[in-house]
Order: sequence, then structure tokens, then C-alpha cells
Amino acid sequence: MKGSKFYAYLSRMKHIFRWQLMKNSQPESLSVHTLDTVVIAHALGLLRLRRFGGKCDVDRLIQLAVYHDCSEIITGDMPTPIKYYNPEIKRAYKEVEAVANRKLSDMAPDDLRSDYASLLDHTGEDPELLRLLKAADKLSALVKCVEEENSGNHEFSRAKESILASIKEMRLPEADVFIDEFLPSYGLTLDELG
Repeated sequence: MKGSKFYAYLSRMKHIFRWQLMKNSQPESLSVHTLDTVVIAHALGLLRLRRFGGKCDVDRLIQLAVYHDCSEIITGDMPTPIKYYNPEIKRAYKEVEAVANRKLSDMAPDDLRSDYASLLDHTGEDPELLRLLKAADKLSALVKCVEEENSGNHEFSRAKESILASIKEMRLPEADVFIDEFLPSYGLTLDELG
């Protein structure tokens, strides 16, 4: 078959579901998580520029967020308690992610391959952009926990506390602003948002 399978593979993100070891009131696909992460990453980048006077290539941050979990199209979503159980498993999973990302970038059209490879492999990427991306990823997970608790599902309560603590440990003022100013509104009903 002639042509690239890259985009067809990317469209499979909607079939990968996160939080599989936990009871979900609303299943979350990788596509939904990715969009939430992109929106939050954009906000964090803008906060860095506007409120904290820092430097941030917001466009690049958004691009990295779009592709940040693409390896899971091939690997599936590994539950956090397993992925970080010990250093050996964590290291091995990072290697599996790298192989999956190379496989994906190799599927990209020849003339676009290097563009996608740099989005899938973060080697040499600006460490500050990667910190903001990590915070956005964690904030997206925190939002999921808040939404589940608001649905009466207490399965996510411990995860919420753990994720919140890990975000605080990052000591990113942009993430702190998101938590203080924006996270509370995720607990509102549609009528309350209006």
C-alpha cells in the first residue's frame, strides 16, 4: 500500500482509554486527555509570558502537548502504580515509549518525518518547556480526578491528593495559579458556569 499510515495511527487515540484500573463515571480517551493537556499547556505558557515575565515558545509548547502521549497508541496506557513501581520498570517503560515513538515517526511521510520525530522524541528540547508540559499533563489528570469526585466517584480521591502533591512539588508558579484560580470552576455545574 502506498502512502503513510501515520495519520491513521494518530486517529486511534480515541480508542485508547486511560485510568483502566479505576472505576470511571466517565471514561477518558487519550484524545480527550490530549486536548485537555493542550489547553492547559497553552494557559501555562501564556501565564509565564504575561504574569511572570518569563520566556516561553507557546507555539512549540502546544505542539509538544499535542503529541506528548502518542506512544500510548502503540503501548496502551500503563497505570501509574505499575509504571512507577520501581526504577527498573520505569526505565524499561521509558525505553518502550522511545521505541513506540520511533515506530510512529518512521510512519510519517518522508518529507515530514523529521518534523514529527522532534515532537515525539524530546531529546534536546528546552527543559523549561518540558516542565510546563509535565505540569499541564498532571493538571489534566487532576481535572479528571475533580470531575470524577464531582460525579460522586470517590475512587479518584487518593489519586487527586497524590497528583496535587506532585504538582506542588514542581514549584511552578504557573501551575499554582491554575490550581488556585481555574481549578475550582471545574467543580461547577453548567448552570453555575453560566
